[in-house]
Amino acid sequence: MEVVPAWAPAVGFTLLPHAGGLFGSKITKKEIPAWYESLQKPSWCPPNWVFAPVWGTLYTSMGYGSYLVWKELGGFNEKSVVPLGLYAGQLALNWAWTPIFFGAHKMGWGLVTLLLTTGTATATTASWYNINKTAAYLMVPYLAWLTMASALNYRIWNDNRNKK
Repeated sequence: MEVVPAWAPAVGFTLLPHAGGLFGSKITKKEIPAWYESLQKPSWCPPNWVFAPVWGTLYTSMGYGSYLVWKELGGFNEKSVVPLGLYAGQLALNWAWTPIFFGAHKMGWGLVTLLLTTGTATATTASWYNINKTAAYLMVPYLAWLTMASALNYRIWNDNRNKK
């Protein structure tokens, strides 16, 4: 008798990253009109409506990639500790950014968090490459977005340092 349907892990891993995104969106929605809109931003800053669909796509992509790695390695075991541990670490850092940047208005610490996220996500991608190339490739758009987000966070922090 099968306790968990075969499709359940794929769905669970794919949806997991969205949990932190949903929590963060509550903070972001509150802070955009009151605080974020008052900040000076570079001309290349994406419009606010772009962020939700981009993050939704990136969370889905990385979540499914984590499922592929989990499946390839036979679940949670000694072989999966490093690749899935790195993934969990970068995801925790990713989720921490919104409360730091938007919630606490700590733009500099937000940048530090983003840079740590980018480094950990890069290490995750590298560790996944020899396990499942598709999973690693699914992380590439996320790495590109993190690079842009880091540059944007830097500019916002640099251009609004004296703003309370």
